[in-house]
Amino acid sequence: MATATLPAELTDAVRDERSLRRFLHGLPGVDQVGVEQRAASLATRSIKKASKLWAIDTAISMVDLTTLEGADTPGKVRSLAAKARRPDPDFPDTPHVAAVCVYPDLAATAVEALAGADIAVASVATAFPSGRSSREVKLADVALAVSAGASEVDMVIDRGAFLSGRYGQVFEEIQAVKQACGDAHLKVILETGELATYDNVRRASWLALLAGGDFIKTSTGKVSPAATLPVTHVMLQAVRDWYTATGELRGVKPAGGIRTTKDAVRYLVAVREVAGEEWLTPSLFRFGASSLLNDLLLQRRTQLSGHYSGPDYLALD
Repeated sequence: MATATLPAELTDAVRDERSLRRFLHGLPGVDQVGVEQRAASLATRSIKKASKLWAIDTAISMVDLTTLEGADTPGKVRSLAAKARRPDPDFPDTPHVAAVCVYPDLAATAVEALAGADIAVASVATAFPSGRSSREVKLADVALAVSAGASEVDMVIDRGAFLSGRYGQVFEEIQAVKQACGDAHLKVILETGELATYDNVRRASWLALLAGGDFIKTSTGKVSPAATLPVTHVMLQAVRDWYTATGELRGVKPAGGIRTTKDAVRYLVAVREVAGEEWLTPSLFRFGASSLLNDLLLQRRTQLSGHYSGPDYLALD
Protein backbone atom coordinates (compact mmCIF):
# COMPACT_ATOMS: atom_id res chain seq x y z
CA MET A 1 0.00 0.00 0.00
CA ALA A 2 1.39 3.35 -1.02
CA THR A 3 1.87 5.56 2.01
CA ALA A 4 0.53 8.50 -0.01
CA THR A 5 -3.00 7.11 0.48
CA LEU A 6 -2.70 7.41 4.27
CA PRO A 7 -3.78 10.40 6.35
CA ALA A 8 -0.90 12.74 7.15
CA GLU A 9 -0.39 11.46 10.68
CA LEU A 10 -0.13 7.87 9.45
CA THR A 11 2.13 8.84 6.55
CA ASP A 12 4.44 10.42 9.09
CA ALA A 13 4.30 7.25 11.20
CA VAL A 14 5.86 5.15 8.45
CA ARG A 15 8.44 7.67 7.32
CA ASP A 16 11.34 5.80 8.94
CA GLU A 17 12.16 3.26 11.64
CA ARG A 18 12.23 5.83 14.41
CA SER A 19 8.84 7.27 13.43
CA LEU A 20 7.33 3.80 13.20
CA ARG A 21 8.61 2.89 16.65
CA ARG A 22 7.33 6.15 18.10
CA PHE A 23 3.89 5.58 16.60
CA LEU A 24 3.56 1.94 17.68
CA HIS A 25 4.74 2.60 21.21
CA GLY A 26 2.50 5.65 21.37
CA LEU A 27 -0.64 3.59 20.85
CA PRO A 28 -2.86 3.44 23.95
CA GLY A 29 -1.99 0.51 26.17
CA VAL A 30 -4.46 -2.36 26.37
CA ASP A 31 -6.23 -2.72 29.70
CA GLN A 32 -5.70 -6.45 30.22
CA VAL A 33 -8.33 -6.81 32.93
CA GLY A 34 -10.79 -4.68 31.00
CA VAL A 35 -10.47 -6.51 27.68
CA GLU A 36 -10.67 -9.92 29.33
CA GLN A 37 -13.71 -8.93 31.37
CA ARG A 38 -15.49 -7.50 28.33
CA ALA A 39 -14.70 -10.61 26.28
CA ALA A 40 -16.04 -12.81 29.08
CA SER A 41 -19.15 -10.66 29.43
CA LEU A 42 -19.98 -10.68 25.72
CA ALA A 43 -19.38 -14.44 25.63
CA THR A 44 -22.40 -14.89 27.93
CA ARG A 45 -24.77 -13.19 25.49
CA SER A 46 -27.44 -15.51 24.16
CA ILE A 47 -28.99 -15.43 20.71
CA LYS A 48 -32.73 -15.73 20.24
CA LYS A 49 -33.84 -18.97 18.65
CA ALA A 50 -35.06 -17.10 15.57
CA SER A 51 -31.54 -15.75 15.05
CA LYS A 52 -29.74 -19.04 15.63
CA LEU A 53 -30.06 -20.33 12.07
CA TRP A 54 -28.92 -16.95 10.71
CA ALA A 55 -25.85 -17.09 12.97
CA ILE A 56 -25.03 -20.63 11.89
CA ASP A 57 -25.39 -19.82 8.19
CA THR A 58 -23.32 -16.66 8.61
CA ALA A 59 -20.56 -18.60 10.37
CA ILE A 60 -20.54 -21.31 7.69
CA SER A 61 -20.16 -18.64 5.01
CA MET A 62 -17.13 -17.27 6.90
CA VAL A 63 -15.15 -20.51 7.19
CA ASP A 64 -11.79 -20.91 5.45
CA LEU A 65 -11.81 -24.69 4.98
CA THR A 66 -8.20 -25.63 5.50
CA THR A 67 -5.76 -28.50 5.12
CA LEU A 68 -2.13 -27.75 5.95
CA GLU A 69 -0.49 -31.10 6.60
CA GLY A 70 2.63 -32.67 5.21
CA ALA A 71 0.54 -35.63 4.03
CA ASP A 72 -1.83 -33.51 1.93
CA THR A 73 -2.56 -34.90 -1.52
CA PRO A 74 -4.41 -33.63 -4.61
CA GLY A 75 -7.20 -36.09 -3.80
CA LYS A 76 -7.62 -34.67 -0.32
CA VAL A 77 -7.77 -31.14 -1.71
CA ARG A 78 -10.40 -32.15 -4.28
CA SER A 79 -12.49 -33.73 -1.50
CA LEU A 80 -12.14 -30.57 0.55
CA ALA A 81 -13.23 -28.48 -2.43
CA ALA A 82 -16.31 -30.66 -2.89
CA LYS A 83 -17.22 -30.13 0.75
CA ALA A 84 -16.60 -26.38 0.37
CA ARG A 85 -19.08 -26.26 -2.51
CA ARG A 86 -21.76 -28.35 -0.80
CA PRO A 87 -21.05 -28.58 2.92
CA ASP A 88 -24.20 -30.66 3.56
CA PRO A 89 -25.47 -32.40 0.39
CA ASP A 90 -28.72 -33.42 2.12
CA PHE A 91 -29.51 -29.73 2.69
CA PRO A 92 -28.62 -27.97 -0.59
CA ASP A 93 -29.60 -24.57 0.82
CA THR A 94 -26.61 -24.74 3.17
CA PRO A 95 -24.26 -21.81 2.35
CA HIS A 96 -20.91 -22.59 0.82
CA VAL A 97 -17.78 -21.64 2.71
CA ALA A 98 -15.67 -18.56 2.05
CA ALA A 99 -12.43 -20.19 0.93
CA VAL A 100 -10.30 -23.31 0.72
CA CYS A 101 -6.80 -22.83 2.14
CA VAL A 102 -3.87 -25.04 1.10
CA TYR A 103 -0.11 -25.00 0.63
CA PRO A 104 1.16 -23.25 -2.54
CA ASP A 105 1.98 -26.46 -4.39
CA LEU A 106 -1.66 -27.56 -4.13
CA ALA A 107 -3.24 -24.20 -4.98
CA ALA A 108 -3.64 -25.11 -8.65
CA THR A 109 -5.52 -28.27 -7.67
CA ALA A 110 -7.88 -26.23 -5.50
CA VAL A 111 -8.40 -23.66 -8.26
CA GLU A 112 -9.32 -26.39 -10.74
CA ALA A 113 -11.64 -28.13 -8.28
CA LEU A 114 -13.45 -24.88 -7.43
CA ALA A 115 -13.81 -23.61 -11.00
CA GLY A 116 -17.08 -21.72 -11.39
CA ALA A 117 -17.72 -21.51 -7.65
CA ASP A 118 -17.74 -18.24 -5.74
CA ILE A 119 -15.19 -19.67 -3.30
CA ALA A 120 -11.74 -18.21 -2.89
CA VAL A 121 -8.55 -20.22 -3.00
CA ALA A 122 -6.22 -19.14 -0.23
CA SER A 123 -2.64 -20.26 0.12
CA VAL A 124 -0.24 -19.91 3.02
CA ALA A 125 3.17 -18.54 2.15
CA THR A 126 6.35 -16.85 3.44
CA ALA A 127 7.83 -20.01 5.00
CA PHE A 128 4.63 -20.88 6.85
CA PRO A 129 4.33 -21.51 9.79
CA SER A 130 7.69 -20.35 11.18
CA GLY A 131 8.42 -17.46 8.84
CA ARG A 132 12.09 -18.35 9.16
CA SER A 133 13.64 -17.87 5.77
CA SER A 134 15.13 -15.22 3.53
CA ARG A 135 12.89 -12.60 1.97
CA GLU A 136 13.77 -13.95 -1.47
CA VAL A 137 12.47 -17.39 -0.53
CA LYS A 138 9.35 -15.91 1.06
CA LEU A 139 8.53 -13.87 -2.04
CA ALA A 140 9.14 -16.91 -4.25
CA ASP A 141 6.63 -18.76 -2.05
CA VAL A 142 4.09 -15.99 -2.68
CA ALA A 143 4.81 -16.00 -6.41
CA LEU A 144 4.20 -19.75 -6.54
CA ALA A 145 0.81 -19.36 -4.85
CA VAL A 146 -0.31 -16.44 -7.00
CA SER A 147 0.86 -18.00 -10.26
CA ALA A 148 -1.15 -21.10 -9.36
CA GLY A 149 -4.27 -18.95 -9.14
CA ALA A 150 -4.61 -18.29 -5.41
CA SER A 151 -6.81 -15.23 -4.85
CA GLU A 152 -5.78 -14.90 -1.20
CA VAL A 153 -2.39 -15.24 0.46
CA ASP A 154 -1.91 -15.87 4.17
CA MET A 155 1.58 -14.73 5.18
CA VAL A 156 3.31 -15.02 8.56
CA ILE A 157 5.24 -12.15 10.05
CA ASP A 158 8.80 -12.55 11.32
CA ARG A 159 8.00 -12.73 15.03
CA GLY A 160 11.67 -12.71 15.93
CA ALA A 161 12.15 -9.39 14.16
CA PHE A 162 9.00 -7.96 15.70
CA LEU A 163 9.85 -9.00 19.25
CA SER A 164 13.36 -7.62 18.78
CA GLY A 165 11.86 -4.26 17.90
CA ARG A 166 12.87 -4.37 14.23
CA TYR A 167 9.52 -2.97 13.16
CA GLY A 168 10.81 -1.47 9.93
CA GLN A 169 11.99 -4.89 8.75
CA VAL A 170 8.57 -6.42 9.40
CA PHE A 171 6.82 -3.46 7.77
CA GLU A 172 8.95 -3.63 4.63
CA GLU A 173 8.48 -7.38 4.33
CA ILE A 174 4.70 -7.10 4.53
CA GLN A 175 4.80 -4.35 1.90
CA ALA A 176 6.95 -6.52 -0.37
CA VAL A 177 4.58 -9.47 0.03
CA LYS A 178 1.58 -7.22 -0.64
CA GLN A 179 3.18 -6.07 -3.87
CA ALA A 180 3.98 -9.66 -4.85
CA CYS A 181 0.32 -10.60 -4.26
CA GLY A 182 -0.86 -8.45 -7.14
CA ASP A 183 -4.65 -8.64 -7.11
CA ALA A 184 -4.72 -11.34 -4.43
CA HIS A 185 -5.86 -10.30 -0.96
CA LEU A 186 -3.27 -10.48 1.80
CA LYS A 187 -3.97 -11.90 5.25
CA VAL A 188 -1.18 -11.14 7.73
CA ILE A 189 -0.75 -13.80 10.42
CA LEU A 190 0.52 -12.30 13.67
CA GLU A 191 0.88 -15.59 15.59
CA THR A 192 -0.49 -13.90 18.69
CA GLY A 193 0.37 -16.84 20.92
CA GLU A 194 4.03 -15.86 20.54
CA LEU A 195 3.54 -12.11 21.02
CA ALA A 196 3.09 -12.46 24.81
CA THR A 197 1.12 -9.26 25.53
CA TYR A 198 -2.02 -7.52 24.31
CA ASP A 199 0.05 -4.39 23.71
CA ASN A 200 2.19 -6.38 21.27
CA VAL A 201 -0.95 -7.69 19.57
CA ARG A 202 -2.19 -4.11 19.13
CA ARG A 203 1.18 -2.95 17.78
CA ALA A 204 1.46 -5.90 15.39
CA SER A 205 -2.10 -5.31 14.20
CA TRP A 206 -1.41 -1.68 13.40
CA LEU A 207 1.93 -2.55 11.79
CA ALA A 208 0.21 -5.01 9.47
CA LEU A 209 -2.53 -2.52 8.61
CA LEU A 210 -0.04 0.26 7.93
CA ALA A 211 1.90 -2.05 5.61
CA GLY A 212 -1.19 -2.91 3.56
CA GLY A 213 -2.63 -6.12 5.00
CA ASP A 214 -6.23 -6.67 3.88
CA PHE A 215 -6.84 -8.94 6.89
CA ILE A 216 -5.09 -9.43 10.19
CA LYS A 217 -5.13 -13.04 11.34
CA THR A 218 -4.45 -14.38 14.83
CA SER A 219 -2.59 -17.59 14.25
CA THR A 220 -1.18 -20.33 12.07
CA GLY A 221 -3.04 -22.94 14.09
CA LYS A 222 0.32 -24.58 14.78
CA VAL A 223 1.06 -22.69 18.03
CA SER A 224 -0.83 -22.75 21.32
CA PRO A 225 -2.61 -20.64 22.37
CA ALA A 226 -4.13 -19.82 19.01
CA ALA A 227 -7.22 -17.63 18.68
CA THR A 228 -8.76 -16.31 21.89
CA LEU A 229 -11.66 -13.94 22.37
CA PRO A 230 -9.66 -11.22 24.20
CA VAL A 231 -6.97 -11.20 21.49
CA THR A 232 -9.65 -11.05 18.80
CA HIS A 233 -11.24 -8.12 20.66
CA VAL A 234 -7.93 -6.23 20.46
CA MET A 235 -7.67 -6.94 16.72
CA LEU A 236 -11.27 -5.93 16.09
CA GLN A 237 -10.58 -2.66 17.91
CA ALA A 238 -7.61 -2.12 15.61
CA VAL A 239 -9.61 -2.51 12.38
CA ARG A 240 -12.41 -0.37 13.81
CA ASP A 241 -9.93 2.38 14.71
CA TRP A 242 -8.26 2.00 11.32
CA TYR A 243 -11.62 2.58 9.64
CA THR A 244 -12.22 5.66 11.80
CA ALA A 245 -8.80 7.05 10.81
CA THR A 246 -8.78 6.16 7.12
CA GLY A 247 -12.29 5.22 5.97
CA GLU A 248 -10.92 1.84 4.81
CA LEU A 249 -12.46 -1.46 5.92
CA ARG A 250 -9.97 -4.20 6.78
CA GLY A 251 -10.76 -7.72 7.99
CA VAL A 252 -9.99 -10.01 10.93
CA LYS A 253 -9.50 -13.77 10.93
CA PRO A 254 -9.25 -15.73 14.19
CA ALA A 255 -7.71 -19.13 13.49
CA GLY A 256 -7.12 -22.20 15.59
CA GLY A 257 -9.04 -23.58 18.55
CA ILE A 258 -12.54 -22.53 17.45
CA ARG A 259 -14.41 -25.83 17.35
CA THR A 260 -18.07 -25.41 18.31
CA THR A 261 -21.09 -23.46 17.17
CA LYS A 262 -21.21 -21.88 20.62
CA ASP A 263 -17.64 -20.64 20.08
CA ALA A 264 -18.54 -19.21 16.67
CA VAL A 265 -21.56 -17.37 18.04
CA ARG A 266 -19.36 -15.79 20.72
CA TYR A 267 -17.05 -14.48 18.02
CA LEU A 268 -19.93 -13.13 15.96
CA VAL A 269 -21.22 -11.28 19.02
CA ALA A 270 -17.74 -9.81 19.51
CA VAL A 271 -17.60 -8.70 15.88
CA ARG A 272 -20.91 -6.88 16.15
CA GLU A 273 -20.22 -5.26 19.53
CA VAL A 274 -16.54 -4.36 19.10
CA ALA A 275 -16.17 -3.54 15.39
CA GLY A 276 -19.71 -3.19 14.10
CA GLU A 277 -22.31 -4.87 11.93
CA GLU A 278 -20.37 -3.94 8.77
CA TRP A 279 -17.86 -6.65 9.68
CA LEU A 280 -20.50 -9.43 9.76
CA THR A 281 -19.61 -10.54 6.24
CA PRO A 282 -17.07 -13.03 4.82
CA SER A 283 -15.30 -10.15 3.09
CA LEU A 284 -14.30 -8.77 6.51
CA PHE A 285 -14.43 -11.67 8.96
CA ARG A 286 -13.31 -15.28 8.60
CA PHE A 287 -12.92 -18.35 10.75
CA GLY A 288 -9.74 -20.36 10.24
CA ALA A 289 -11.21 -23.46 11.84
CA SER A 290 -12.07 -26.41 9.63
CA SER A 291 -13.29 -28.64 12.47
CA LEU A 292 -15.79 -25.90 13.31
CA LEU A 293 -17.68 -26.55 10.08
CA ASN A 294 -18.73 -30.04 11.17
CA ASP A 295 -20.36 -28.79 14.36
CA LEU A 296 -22.04 -25.93 12.52
CA LEU A 297 -23.57 -28.41 10.09
CA LEU A 298 -24.79 -30.67 12.89
CA GLN A 299 -26.33 -27.75 14.74
CA ARG A 300 -27.91 -26.49 11.52
CA ARG A 301 -29.62 -29.85 11.03
CA THR A 302 -30.86 -29.66 14.61
CA GLN A 303 -32.37 -26.23 14.00
CA LEU A 304 -34.14 -27.42 10.86
CA SER A 305 -35.31 -30.83 12.03
CA GLY A 306 -35.94 -30.17 15.70
CA HIS A 307 -33.82 -33.09 16.84
CA TYR A 308 -30.09 -33.66 17.18
CA SER A 309 -28.29 -35.49 14.40
CA GLY A 310 -25.16 -37.23 15.60
CA PRO A 311 -21.91 -37.14 13.64
CA ASP A 312 -22.66 -40.61 12.20
CA TYR A 313 -25.28 -38.95 10.00
CA LEU A 314 -22.87 -36.49 8.45
CA ALA A 315 -19.64 -37.04 6.56
CA LEU A 316 -17.00 -35.26 8.63
CA ASP A 317 -14.07 -35.65 6.22
